[in-house]
Amino acid sequence: MKALAWHGKRDVRVDNVPDPSIQEPNDAIIRITTTNICGSDLHLYEVLTPFMGEGNILGHEPMGIVEEVGPEVTNLKPGDRVVIPFQISCGHCFMCDQGLQTQCETTQVREQGMGAALFGFSKLYGEVPGGQAEFLRVPQAQYTPIKLPEEAADSPDDRFVYLSDVLPTSWQAVEYAGIPNGDNGSVAIFGLGPIGDMSSRIARHRGHRVIAVDIVPERIERARSNGIEVLDARGHDNVPEAIREMTDGRGPDSVIDAIGMEAHGSPATGLTQQIAGLLPDAAAQKVFEEARVDRLNVLYQAIDTVRRGGTISLIGVYGGMADPLPMLTLFDKQIQLRMGQANVKHWVDDIMPLLTGDDDPLGVESFATHRLPLEEGPRGYEIFQKKQDGAIKVLLQP
Repeated sequence: MKALAWHGKRDVRVDNVPDPSIQEPNDAIIRITTTNICGSDLHLYEVLTPFMGEGNILGHEPMGIVEEVGPEVTNLKPGDRVVIPFQISCGHCFMCDQGLQTQCETTQVREQGMGAALFGFSKLYGEVPGGQAEFLRVPQAQYTPIKLPEEAADSPDDRFVYLSDVLPTSWQAVEYAGIPNGDNGSVAIFGLGPIGDMSSRIARHRGHRVIAVDIVPERIERARSNGIEVLDARGHDNVPEAIREMTDGRGPDSVIDAIGMEAHGSPATGLTQQIAGLLPDAAAQKVFEEARVDRLNVLYQAIDTVRRGGTISLIGVYGGMADPLPMLTLFDKQIQLRMGQANVKHWVDDIMPLLTGDDDPLGVESFATHRLPLEEGPRGYEIFQKKQDGAIKVLLQP
């Protein structure tokens, strides 16, 4: 089969690789019909290369058709249409019972000290072949896949593919933000990439006031066209102060950091990232684990921006050590801080009704900016990473 494979920093290629097969009795084989490039994929493309192996198959946002199931998979049959969450979870361990599928005790990558295994996401998360391919082996298929309802049989993939990551990640970001109910509840969202964009739509759909912050003109215009209030950070030397002026001098109730380690910030941390990428893998991994390789500029701004007693929801990915934190400010302002990978299956029942009706309240069918054949995946990575051609969400179709 054809698959997008990692061959080095900014080097993604279309490889011919063996078709996956059933290896465990609870496996399933999925024929991919649509798969996405995620902002987290760009971390592997650029920053987290020391944790990658040449030939790793990328991708963790796929959906498709069941081709084959193992003997212990009784909830699926060939021909079923499914979305595959980015994490692999069993559904019956202590953590899954808590709704914390990203901490699944059955698939935890203990040798790396990490949580549940993820598709297509480096040695840190199990080095499981990903879904930017023609076919995908799905472990723990008795629970992991999301089977689409019968009424979705004729709906386009665009309706449901974002259940793999974008929708539950954005939903959790809003949930963790703890925005007060009612018209007076306000949230500032830093970053209008796919997650920030969808988080703004979800928060607005719930009736909250949303103030989004970005510097990319296409992203700003896209959000404004969806009725989102946007602050163009290029025109403000002090973004937190500008947001306070928009919120009675107090600041918003909540802030969502949807940027993480891709934020433009300290030149020193950017240099550390570059140096780590040039070291042998073992040494580079040590740098990422022990040195300050994350840029905290946006997190600092979030702490400054949120009102006293407010909540920060950190959904942007950070990949290494990051200190110092302004602990005095966090303590003095009595800020609550929540974070973590999205627990996909935990949120599906809340999100599905917004996808199966006649309307499209979150605009999922028009969410993608680019649709490319799998063979053009390397170009998709390039334009997404460089923010060219208005690329905000790239769908790939094998």
